[in-house]
Amino acid sequence: MGELDFARFPITYAIIFANVVISGYAFFVDSGLINRWSLQVGAILRGKEYHRVLTSGFLHGDPPHFLFNMVTLFFFGRYMELVLGPVGFLILYFGSELAANGYSLWARKDDLMYASIGASGAVSGVLLGFCLLRPLDEIYIFFIPFGIPAFMYAGLYLAYSMYAMGNTRGGGIAHEAHLGGAIGGIVLTCLLYPEALSIFISHFS
Repeated sequence: MGELDFARFPITYAIIFANVVISGYAFFVDSGLINRWSLQVGAILRGKEYHRVLTSGFLHGDPPHFLFNMVTLFFFGRYMELVLGPVGFLILYFGSELAANGYSLWARKDDLMYASIGASGAVSGVLLGFCLLRPLDEIYIFFIPFGIPAFMYAGLYLAYSMYAMGNTRGGGIAHEAHLGGAIGGIVLTCLLYPEALSIFISHFS
């Protein structure tokens, strides 16, 4: 799927375009948008600014953060949209974002000053959905010269996210969102594509 076929993958490209416009606007025009749209626990739980649960997913902390998420979405989102269809992919993407941010709110409910931004939770759900359907495909990670089987990558991703949540020196990364989004993506893929588990098992039988 190396071609840029916009007609085949309209949702994937629309989400990438929306991220380009909104994150670019926050980077270069109005940095205050991050404060107004980020996932701020106090603003949501006490201020009832519920729009932040979705708007935070279109903002990024810096260009590398943005680029990593969009490259991952480009390569894995198109396959998932092809399998699930545009509506199914919409549900997977935004359902994973809601799972990611919902879990973050629960995990950080006592820290009213906590805030996070980024599409990482939603993208994690898309990526883990791919791992479920294509467990033996190799996934390449920056600076590692060999591929890792998708099922192994998924296991390491979940394990590291759980470990990092308990590490107070998390480097400013929202590991709660990664974990919530990943689990949400697996569950939603199974619900939207009931053959997913049997496909996963068939690769090892």
